[in-house]
Amino acid sequence: MNDHKITGVFSAAATPLNEDGSPDLGLFTEHCQRLLEEGCHGVALLGTTGEANSFSSSERRKILEAALKAGVPAGKLLPGTGVVAIPETVELTRHALELGVTKVVMLPPFYYKGVSDDGLFAAYSQVLEKVADTRLQVILYHIPQVSGVPLSVPLIGRLIEAFPDTVVGIKESAGDFNNMQAIIAAYPGFSVLAGADPLLLPLLKAGGAGCITATSNLVADSLRTVYDKVHDEAHAGEVEAAQARINAYRTLSNSYVQIPTIKAMVGLKTGNAAWRRTRAPLMPVSDADYAALSEAYAKLP
Repeated sequence: MNDHKITGVFSAAATPLNEDGSPDLGLFTEHCQRLLEEGCHGVALLGTTGEANSFSSSERRKILEAALKAGVPAGKLLPGTGVVAIPETVELTRHALELGVTKVVMLPPFYYKGVSDDGLFAAYSQVLEKVADTRLQVILYHIPQVSGVPLSVPLIGRLIEAFPDTVVGIKESAGDFNNMQAIIAAYPGFSVLAGADPLLLPLLKAGGAGCITATSNLVADSLRTVYDKVHDEAHAGEVEAAQARINAYRTLSNSYVQIPTIKAMVGLKTGNAAWRRTRAPLMPVSDADYAALSEAYAKLP
């Protein structure tokens, strides 16, 4: 893993909301600090779990600024900056760089479906050429089940070749381990990060770089155990137990609509019911489901 430019356990951080639906910046920054204390190498804010595409550009900027103002180191933040419009992606990426945040996670433009690799290459190229900052490191974001826009292995290679010091990794959230292995084999040193918690252990064993996952909002300590001790046979049992705990939390969160459930589970962990709030079109876990979720949560390892 030493060849990877970005490696570690990163949380796909959830975003708490105030009663009026605005981002709760104070609670969010507390959450970021707790994630780091519990073992995350960094916080990948403003992603899918963070409901980023339900926030305006202004709100996204304020969330990132709040994390920095609260003392979260710029080097530990990986904001999502990829949106539908190229100029807006450029603006959000430049904003991060102006604040000293050099690592970003970047969705492709995702409104139009069935676009070609040539079109996606052109879109990413235009963003990176307009930003034109040698400090920037981009993690591509492959989540076709949500975006509807897959990033093919050949496209990844074209971007690496064209921007070798900038396009340094990918968050692979399709959950396709064969695809992860194909990327690792094709592009040695390129950071492949699992977006699905159950795949962290096998991915690390296959030469992957780490993870950016939702369940790290809840069990960052176990994810860090897997990351730190995966190659130490003396701790094989501890690693397997940690991965089993991760899987149990992931399974429960996937038993309902995932993002509202992750937020409800963070609320159960912290004792703060404000975490149940979501922004439309997502809806909070219903009272009936919350009661069942609370009972199941109490039984988790």
